[in-house]
Amino acid sequence: MAGHSKWANIQHRKKAVDAKRGKIFTQINRVLSVAAREGGGDPATNPALRLAIEKANAVNMPKDNIERCIKKATGDLEGVTYESLTYEGYAPNGVAVLVECLTDNRNRTVAEVRHAFSKFGGNLGTDGSVAYLFSKIGVLNFAPGTSEEGVMDAGLDAGADDVVMEDDGSIEVITSPETYSAVKDALEAAGFTAENAEITMRASLEVELDVEAGEKVLRLLDALEDLDDTQDVFSNADIPEEAYS
Repeated sequence: MAGHSKWANIQHRKKAVDAKRGKIFTQINRVLSVAAREGGGDPATNPALRLAIEKANAVNMPKDNIERCIKKATGDLEGVTYESLTYEGYAPNGVAVLVECLTDNRNRTVAEVRHAFSKFGGNLGTDGSVAYLFSKIGVLNFAPGTSEEGVMDAGLDAGADDVVMEDDGSIEVITSPETYSAVKDALEAAGFTAENAEITMRASLEVELDVEAGEKVLRLLDALEDLDDTQDVFSNADIPEEAYS
């Protein structure tokens, strides 16, 4: 539909991430910490840690910072212990929202999340209220003009679940979480580097919004993303490009 460009939404999100680079370092430190604590400090045998290191490298986090964080998590250095929490709720217009957090104080975190929902016209739900709408998948997005045939051949051969040519000319490769790294490596070996590559949560049904409603939902999503303990925010909102301006 006119105005609803997945590629444009990806670019807007990347700009927002770049603008919050200081917070991104804090988020990635926590992801590194949890991944290393739960699966060990060797990325060769710990896929979650490998993904966390990829995220760290993507935002140019210094190697020393990465290594220090891993050592703290594995007990080689003294550090803070974080736990993973997921909150579910609704934004305006019935949009479903998942908020993934890493925290050392769950009482503080739930209070901040609840306040953000209430302030911007949403409400915090109960466990299971919207999670059933979302599935964990691997996603790689390629810019308009990328060879569809080349991406399809390399991606599907490596185990991708689907390759989708979007209306705006961009290409999306979808994988399972288990095959994500193999598909990403195969595409890069074939000369295709994704503009966006991640394991994410995607809803089975989207709520299409007009510009005014999209702006209201974005205000809530931005407020949730700005919380110190937030790692990721997912929704089933289909927001028109004009709402981001």
